Amino acid sequence: MRILIVYCHPVPESYCAAVRDVAMRTLVTAGHQVDLLDLYAEGFDPVMQADERRRYNEMKLADHPFPDHAARLKAAEGLLLVYPTWWYGLPAMLKGWFDRVWTPDLAFRLPDRSGPIEPLLTQIRWLGVITTCGAPRWWSYMVAHPGKRTILRGMRALCAKRCRKLFMAHYLMDKSTPHSRARFLARVEKRLARL
Repeated sequence: MRILIVYCHPVPESYCAAVRDVAMRTLVTAGHQVDLLDLYAEGFDPVMQADERRRYNEMKLADHPFPDHAARLKAAEGLLLVYPTWWYGLPAMLKGWFDRVWTPDLAFRLPDRSGPIEPLLTQIRWLGVITTCGAPRWWSYMVAHPGKRTILRGMRALCAKRCRKLFMAHYLMDKSTPHSRARFLARVEKRLARL
């Protein structure tokens, strides 16, 4: 499977980087083709300006503001997002990537009249999220995991009809220990090896 890993963390030596590295190594070992998109390393600009928003609904793939990202997303059969959960959701950089890259004529087609949008990323048949959360598991579920819902419900609706999903989180990250971090990395490796 061709898997696009979208990685979003500003600190190169972060624990999320260790998660990314284990995920990449495990997927490659399992025989998948892996493409890494590191949003901070490439200086992705998440801010949509007024002119881009004005033409957003009529945007065609030929006019995409990030043709390289569009091509890589279109080529992916699997998508893995690795990021920290901040204030219960996605980092602004990752949210901006969805805003600016998942455009009409690439991710979806708007109907002429009323009705549902048409999903266009139907080649993506696996969607995964691996994240870290400062909050405990129970509190993350109490506030309904907004980031998880955005991706695994909202964005997943634009993928294949029976798109499989994965969600993994290292909770209580701010109080983590070398043991808890190593145990989580082992779980990541085990889960991705079965993909």
